[in-house]
Amino acid sequence: MAGLESHSPRGCRIVMPKIALKNETDWDGWRQVARRLVLAGIEPEAVTWSVGGTTETLPEASGSFSLSRSLVSLASVAIQAREPERFGLLYSLVWRAHAGEKLLEDGGDPDVALARRLALSVRAEAHRMRTNIRFLPVSDSGATRYLGWYVPAHFVLEANAQLIARRFPDKAFSIVTPDGAAHRDGAGLLFGSGLKHVEDDDALRAWWERHGRQLLEQAEPGTSVPEAEDLDEAPRPLDRPALGPVVLKLAPDPVLVRAGKDATNCHRCPLYEPATQVVFGEGPAGATVLFVGEQPGDQEDVIGRPFVGPAGQVMDRALEEAGIDRRTIYVSNAVKHFKFTMRGKRRLHQTPDVSEIQACNVWLTIEREHLRPRLMVLMGASAARAIMGRAVTISRERGRPIRMADGQTAFVTVHPSYLLRIPDAAAKAREYEAFVQDLKSIKAIMDAA
Repeated sequence: MAGLESHSPRGCRIVMPKIALKNETDWDGWRQVARRLVLAGIEPEAVTWSVGGTTETLPEASGSFSLSRSLVSLASVAIQAREPERFGLLYSLVWRAHAGEKLLEDGGDPDVALARRLALSVRAEAHRMRTNIRFLPVSDSGATRYLGWYVPAHFVLEANAQLIARRFPDKAFSIVTPDGAAHRDGAGLLFGSGLKHVEDDDALRAWWERHGRQLLEQAEPGTSVPEAEDLDEAPRPLDRPALGPVVLKLAPDPVLVRAGKDATNCHRCPLYEPATQVVFGEGPAGATVLFVGEQPGDQEDVIGRPFVGPAGQVMDRALEEAGIDRRTIYVSNAVKHFKFTMRGKRRLHQTPDVSEIQACNVWLTIEREHLRPRLMVLMGASAARAIMGRAVTISRERGRPIRMADGQTAFVTVHPSYLLRIPDAAAKAREYEAFVQDLKSIKAIMDAA
């Protein structure tokens, strides 16, 4: 069946193909079709993209062209975003690059900016999935299979399953999500149907006992997803440190869990009234490094966990690049309630004042004194003031270990939200790299301790 046709004012026939990809992360299929469409001269506005169904016959095309590795890598990550228009967006970037535009050099291009935002969100979600997924040992034909359940915000199951399979080649595992499931069985990866909802671990285990073997038999090999290394926009260095093992989350400290519950009734300053909830610190028992930020943001206030919003996604990405496993550190804020002002329907961040930092310091002191961390990473001026008890100029004291009067060591750096506010793309990239370098210095201190 030929594609839909229309006619230009001069009577020239215009082919308007409908493209149906095999699945939400059909990277190979999208790439092959995009190449053929470009060579056939089909403009982005003429193409309709969907998942499932049959692709109409494409026009004949011959020749070849190349794209920058950075653009290909960006597309391979952004295609995993849960964004219906991403296929067309990425094809538009390929079309324009083929026409000679230097897309990635234009920091103000809206399509490039959108693709980068999607890629950043995908990277953050991929890391969050690897960090938070829980595995249950279940019996499978006399052997042990590790069964995990996760609800991803983006389509990161396949690429993460590839990474986990390479990291644990001798482990049989299944990762079940509402979008589908990935199974490590024998020497390969199989992909099949998932599960829309599960109440708890017992329900997940019971469901697997009833349907697990049948699902394995129905699953099909999957090879058309982006490689896991492509979860980074730039090529991964060969000596990049691996993430920690993908296992159950490290157990939290029961004393700090109780302190967090006590903090829910804190009325030491007026910030508790408009905020949704207190956002206490989190991390494993025995954490030797304490990261301190300023205060929870809008998303943290709603979700109830520190550093899960845009700044947290930047922090996750930078931690991963520096080789620091977030599960091993304790993350908190100087102020535990979100301070904001309303502008229309939006809640805009406001910097906490000295009295609010001092009022909330009782909770940070509990975290600090109970953990007795070997290193405290102070992100931003508010965090530095809360710990050091004085005004701190970040540029003057950044990037070096500072010996405290009580024998603890502090390290001052910027808050990741600072990176989000830099309007110039080149300056943003430089400051992000400087932040990663700070984290690498922190990693060296952690390793030497």
